[in-house]
Amino acid sequence: MHGVITIKTLIHPQVDNGIVAGRDGFSGGYLFCKCSSKPLKLPLVLRLPTIMFAVVANVGSQKEPCFSVAVVARDKVSVTENSHKLIIIDESATIQRYACKECGTHMFGRIENTGHPFHGLDFVHTELSSEQGWSAPEFAAFVSSIIESGAAPESMGDVRNTLKELGLEPYDCLSPVLMDAIATHIANNG
Repeated sequence: MHGVITIKTLIHPQVDNGIVAGRDGFSGGYLFCKCSSKPLKLPLVLRLPTIMFAVVANVGSQKEPCFSVAVVARDKVSVTENSHKLIIIDESATIQRYACKECGTHMFGRIENTGHPFHGLDFVHTELSSEQGWSAPEFAAFVSSIIESGAAPESMGDVRNTLKELGLEPYDCLSPVLMDAIATHIANNG
């Protein structure tokens, strides 16, 4: 008789072992690219005191099938060391992804279009920090787009089930609250 083997679908290192709640009073920390040549210089340091939303998300152009991002006010993000290594991956993209030109690590995304509902917000990768206490992801967005990154379409049921088990509602867009914010912006701005 064969036993049933349950295979957990890996989502992202930040949530695969369960979701850790954010720490009250946590004021932020630093994010680092993955360069190994100058690890003591702490390249691409970001200071992030305020997180508005945290999400596990995916965009088909990403190298990784899923990633974790936090949404912060644009004025809270600044590169303080080794900014000469920072490049924009695709300047024509709605969300311009800033990455290290040496190691390729995506550090943050920024929307330059002042008419976009999320202009003024940046999307940062808190998993690039060694500090503990960042806000926990609240939902999973653009789940089906992991197919564009190489996930097998037949695995999507397992992916969504794993996300739900983790307490992350899977969406193929943004959460209802954020979709309402987009609709409100469009209604108010024509």
